[in-house]
Amino acid sequence: MSNESEVPEQSGRQPARNIRTVEDVLGLLDGLFAPEADRWTAGGAAWWDGFYAHRDRSVPFFVAKPDENLVSYHDRGLLPGGRALDLGCGPGRNALYLASLGFEVDAVDLSPAAVAWAEERARAAGAAIRFHCGNAFAAPTDPGGVLDGRYDLIYDSGCFHHLPPHRRISYLALLERALAPGGFFGLTCFAAGAMGSELPDADFYRGSGLHGGLAYTPESLRTLFTGLTEVDLRRMHDEPPESSYFGEPFLWTALFRREVGP
Repeated sequence: MSNESEVPEQSGRQPARNIRTVEDVLGLLDGLFAPEADRWTAGGAAWWDGFYAHRDRSVPFFVAKPDENLVSYHDRGLLPGGRALDLGCGPGRNALYLASLGFEVDAVDLSPAAVAWAEERARAAGAAIRFHCGNAFAAPTDPGGVLDGRYDLIYDSGCFHHLPPHRRISYLALLERALAPGGFFGLTCFAAGAMGSELPDADFYRGSGLHGGLAYTPESLRTLFTGLTEVDLRRMHDEPPESSYFGEPFLWTALFRREVGP
């Protein structure tokens, strides 16, 4: 008869019991994905470097044109002046546009290749933009933190939909920390039914990949950013090749405002 109080045989290895913070949990969930699926941590920078290595490829957002919705926000008088942050700036097309409007611009991307390309474009245009290569979601006091201060505009064209579900927590924490009261948050992301995976959140952890990015509905965006006031939410216009602006109809465009509060 076995004795239920017996201590199980030890393997000789001490178990790691080091999960004590939210960031520890998020890091644990990062590790559930296959390494080649990583597009959001420092380890994913190499994949993006390869993506940006061939600049002559027919990739829609390689063009040196700003998003048509971003231009429309300015034309409608919706954008404040002040400090702007371009999240996942890529080759810097939207950062350059914001700088041309007089914004004091910080632009961040994981990929050294993307940042180098953006810096070349900025030099050619004579634009004073602070480019940062690193993790935008790390707090300034954390290892890898590259951003500090508050922004009157935070703009993201194509970064959000490459994050796994658990990293929305990091994203919302960045907005809470960095978006100034009264400031605006602009976003473009994959539209459900047009581009991106429509799997339920839990299924991504069963398959260890993101299938190229996550698709969103207007309802899911409103739910995720419920602490902000919706200003505009629509499909991006389809801009022809001769247009001065970037526009692809498989994307949602959204603009939210953080209220000043009492």
